Amino acid sequence: MKLLELAEQLNVSAEAIKQFIQDFDLELVDCISTNFEVQEDFEKFARENVDFLKLYEKDLDKSKTVEQIAEVINKPKEKIEKAIKDNSPNIFDNGFFKSSISSYGIDNKLGGNYQFVYNYFGHKTSLQKRDFIGYRDLFFYTSAVLEPFLNPQQIKDWGINRPAGIILYGPPGSGKIFWANKIAEIVGYRFKEVKKHYLGTTLIDGNHINFSDFLVSMMKENKLLLFLDDFDEIMMERKAETDIASCNLEAQELILHYIGKFEKEGVLMVGSANSVSDIDEEILAPGRFDVMIPIFPPNASERSEIILYAMTKGLEEDSLLYKILKNNKADKVPFWHEISSKMKAFSNTMLIDFTQSLKKRIKNLYQRTKNEKLKIDQKLLNAALRDAAGKLTEEYLEQVARFLADAIINNFDEFQFRIRALKSELETYKAVEEPRRAIGFQHSEDKED
Repeated sequence: MKLLELAEQLNVSAEAIKQFIQDFDLELVDCISTNFEVQEDFEKFARENVDFLKLYEKDLDKSKTVEQIAEVINKPKEKIEKAIKDNSPNIFDNGFFKSSISSYGIDNKLGGNYQFVYNYFGHKTSLQKRDFIGYRDLFFYTSAVLEPFLNPQQIKDWGINRPAGIILYGPPGSGKIFWANKIAEIVGYRFKEVKKHYLGTTLIDGNHINFSDFLVSMMKENKLLLFLDDFDEIMMERKAETDIASCNLEAQELILHYIGKFEKEGVLMVGSANSVSDIDEEILAPGRFDVMIPIFPPNASERSEIILYAMTKGLEEDSLLYKILKNNKADKVPFWHEISSKMKAFSNTMLIDFTQSLKKRIKNLYQRTKNEKLKIDQKLLNAALRDAAGKLTEEYLEQVARFLADAIINNFDEFQFRIRALKSELETYKAVEEPRRAIGFQHSEDKED
């Protein structure tokens, strides 16, 4: 059963159910599949607790003051104010909170007893069995963009057509190609990467074809996602001071020419960009690439989970590394919180670099000591951190800052939490200006100081 069908049967909106999953930190794999098939346990929970879901939705839709929230959940006003300040910037000038704030979600954050929710899911799904880690907000935002593919009634009832082009933008190493594949999986399209040499004339199956021929041949296939990397470079705005390669100019013209036919022919083009600020406005016009999805570096909690996933991926329980991790309690997420808190604004790629370095260092230490109970101490962790931080260059941090500026302009309302958290992390790297030396001779007391 699809989520929309369940929502209709329960008379609870699909949006409220999605927000409920986020508020209660439920794993997506425990609730719904990538193509929005509802999992058996979640359907059972929803049917047996439909009254609570309706109460949750009614509260979610209502603007409310701190006093009103306190009355609903029977918690001190001061604690609620702190929880809202920590977890949500959604506040009106008149003191009322926007409807995207849930009283029950706040209560859950404050330790309210919602064991009746978690009882249905038995145990936490292992990291290895998840489609992906964290990013519930990005998944639900992306699925909303893709709803015309999933629900044809959108076109019939509301005239909302399928997007012909989507831009995934984010700093290098944030996982844009992963999300392009995820989009293909959600809509049931075949994923095909548009190689750079396709933009000119290339040899395919013994025939010389140009980019126009390539696009025409792709439109003959049904349900195809074309992934184009370096989209911001290829689709750059034409200015006197910018030198754009002739094959890129030709690619721009051909994509603009054919994009009007993409939707009808069952083609979706997804471009990957570090920034959208320099892309030609013609490309971003309605009906073209007017859907932009920000791909953020992982937040603090996601970093810990990604590290654990990468450290344990493919390991048998009797493997040496797994035994060493278990002896250090490093087979659980909390072990990684401290080191991941130092990885501010790190990309997914940097996290993988960290785990690869750490695995090698643990292996080398074991080969010297032959001790399965060796300690994964701060010295080991910090050494691996230094290796991974090699990619945390000034250029990378500038790209993150540029991405943040784009996200604030294009997607602030949907991703306020992530934007604020990433901005705060980025600010920790701002250079502190060293105090200037005083002009003139120094007294002996100054030297001692």
